[in-house]
Amino acid sequence: MDNFGNIKVGIASQRSVVVEEKHTVSHTKNAILSTPKMIAFMETVSASLVQPLLPAGFVTVGFEVNIRHKAPSKLGSEIIVSSKVLEVDGRKLLFEVQVQQGEITIGEGLHRRTIISIQR
Repeated sequence: MDNFGNIKVGIASQRSVVVEEKHTVSHTKNAILSTPKMIAFMETVSASLVQPLLPAGFVTVGFEVNIRHKAPSKLGSEIIVSSKVLEVDGRKLLFEVQVQQGEITIGEGLHRRTIISIQR
């Protein structure tokens, strides 16, 4: 069994992102953050949180998302993407993820990742 004991419940990270045109949907009257991009930000922050704690040759991959996109975020807005480890079960990790724009919750939910070896 590999040692992934450096990953602890409660560790957290956040990243500030400015919504650019490439992050928006095109079918709305005003350019707003797309749900797939919001989820991608949540996954990226979660992966980045634990990657430095993994042994060489290991990474995490997402395998489940349960996300609610609750409010729009317009082009040019600054959002804060947060991730917190809620559970560690061997190779399986559960994260609480959230996107805020000021006091407004843009999106929130749960994200699961698993640790895999990339060594051949």
